[in-house]
Amino acid sequence: MSAHAESFRIHTRGKGTYQITEECQRIIQNSGIRTGTATVFVQHTSCSLVIYENADPSARTDLHSFFDHLVPEDTPYFVHTYEGPDDMPSHLRMVLTRTSEVVPVMNGRLTLGTWQGIFLFEHRRDPHTRSIVISVVGEK
Repeated sequence: MSAHAESFRIHTRGKGTYQITEECQRIIQNSGIRTGTATVFVQHTSCSLVIYENADPSARTDLHSFFDHLVPEDTPYFVHTYEGPDDMPSHLRMVLTRTSEVVPVMNGRLTLGTWQGIFLFEHRRDPHTRSIVISVVGEK
């Protein structure tokens, strides 16, 4: 059994989804692990990770709209607004999604479905630099 961990940063332009599948795959190839699992983890509390439709961008547009409707920024009873009106909503959106994803690795590749991609889901309006850690465990 072998293990490999590596991290990378992604610069966001504000709210939205940013595909990170290729960078994750690059790290898996660097690991030399052929069969196992890859855990992808984002080290922040105001963004998240999702495995989502990667073929039609309108699916992500609908995802963004749904979360804006589900957790609006103008909710009057939010107390945690020190960093602005998108502060508490970003934390709630993160809790409703995930900070990590585990994907099987076969033949040295992520076994995502045909229309699946791994995305950083940025919940803040302003640009941020996000840190992502990938841990790959398995057989070489």
